[in-house]
Amino acid sequence: MRVISVKRLREFWKQPDCKDSEQALRAWYTEAKKASWKGPHEIKAQYKNASIVGKNRVVFNICGNKYRLVVAIKYDFGIVFVRFIGTHKQYDRVQVEEV
Repeated sequence: MRVISVKRLREFWKQPDCKDSEQALRAWYTEAKKASWKGPHEIKAQYKNASIVGKNRVVFNICGNKYRLVVAIKYDFGIVFVRFIGTHKQYDRVQVEEV
């Protein structure tokens, strides 16, 4: 998969309060780059705790669910768009299908 944008992930893990997310986000990025997901069922097979939501959004738990990563996926083009990364508290304030 082509992940757009790793810059957003990097900016997040460089924040003083979020440095503990770097290793987990790097691991997720490496796995996503190597993946060739054709649909949500393939993501659920790899990530049991991922949540499939509307508008092709997937929510991944990062660092034991301390952080949430929301991506939009264009399965037919093999593209993953990073739409949101934040704490659980920040996640609770967003409309997942709209980010």
